[in-house]
Amino acid sequence: MDFTKKNILITGGSRGIGKAAAMAFAKLGGRVCINFIKNTQAAKTTVDSLPGQGHFAAKANLSDPIAVQELMETVIDEFGTLDVVVNNAGIYLPHPVEETNYEDWRKAWKTTLDVNLFGLANVCYFAARQMMHQNSGHIVNVSSRGAFRGEPKHTAYGASKAGVNALTQSLALELGEHGISVTAVAPGFVETDMTQNMLNGKQREAIKNQSPMGRVATPEEVANAIVFLASDNATFITGGIIDVNGASYLRS
Repeated sequence: MDFTKKNILITGGSRGIGKAAAMAFAKLGGRVCINFIKNTQAAKTTVDSLPGQGHFAAKANLSDPIAVQELMETVIDEFGTLDVVVNNAGIYLPHPVEETNYEDWRKAWKTTLDVNLFGLANVCYFAARQMMHQNSGHIVNVSSRGAFRGEPKHTAYGASKAGVNALTQSLALELGEHGISVTAVAPGFVETDMTQNMLNGKQREAIKNQSPMGRVATPEEVANAIVFLASDNATFITGGIIDVNGASYLRS
């Protein structure tokens, strides 16, 4: 796969899966914009670590529709064209029914959906409008195993990712005639900052044993799937949702 002269935007790109994907695209010749929300130093470190030239970081809170618009305008102004968008940014807030009051319950749902679903949808909107002018492009959304099996105590997360799957397939149908591929990856547990507390706690062995491989995924393994789906080799997979969960959850 060759991404030379390809311009790539990765949301939530300063660490974890996003960082691994940025490195994978850059190694294949792509120019990468890393979107981040808080950690300027982590974003700078990631950009500086990427091989090649033309990479940059752009701060934006995806829960803010205006910030999304400004982010996409910045990316297009800098790159001129946009070939690949990886929607990786997401949050995972606990809100168990038994322990959460109604106000906090509503807050958890709104906060989660604003980032994981509405923010992602808004990025897709601007990306699709640009790619339609080019009659080409790839959008890869990072979903989750939880969209299929459910996410107890994190119900908004599971629902948001189910929404991402439906959005992915709807856009694949709508944008295919414009040469735009829309796909998703659905990881299980991955060794990232988001899962660090669980993977370093008492649940670690139980979580690892969910997979017959006896481990969780590395960010690089998920990134490899993302890069494949963003390549011209995978164009006809548009609408597809690829599981990357080590057979920890199987669906028909």
